[in-house]
Amino acid sequence: MKRSHAGAGSADISNKCLPCPDSPNCVSSQSVDNAHFIEPLHYTTNTAGARRKLLEILKRIPRVHLAKVETDYIHAEFRTSIFRFVDDVTFFFPPDKKIIHVRSASRTGYYDFGENRRRVERLRARFEK
Repeated sequence: MKRSHAGAGSADISNKCLPCPDSPNCVSSQSVDNAHFIEPLHYTTNTAGARRKLLEILKRIPRVHLAKVETDYIHAEFRTSIFRFVDDVTFFFPPDKKIIHVRSASRTGYYDFGENRRRVERLRARFEK
C-alpha cells in the first residue's frame, strides 16, 4: 500500500537522500510506502540552530563518523559495536520548512531487525529534549 507523506514527491527533495531499497533494512521520511516510512524530525528554531543541535548530538554518539557535513545535508556513518557493520544515516534540511528529512539504512545484509527505525527514534528523542 502506498501513501503520500509531507515532503514525499515534492520539489524540495534532494537526490542526496536516496530512496530505500526493497529490503527491510532501511527507513526514510521521504518514503511513500508504510514499511519504510518514518516521520521527519521537526524543529521550531531556525535551520542553523537545528543543524547545530543535531551535529552536537551526533558528535556525542560512540562510533559515529561524520562523513559529510553541508549547509543542508549531513551524512553520518554509524558503526555497530560487535560486528563493526556500517549503517548510513543522512539528514536533509529542505529550505523554508521546519523539518529534517532522515534516512537510515544498513550497508550490508537484508534484515536489520528494526535497528534503523530504533536508531532514528533514539535520535528523535535526543533532538526533541
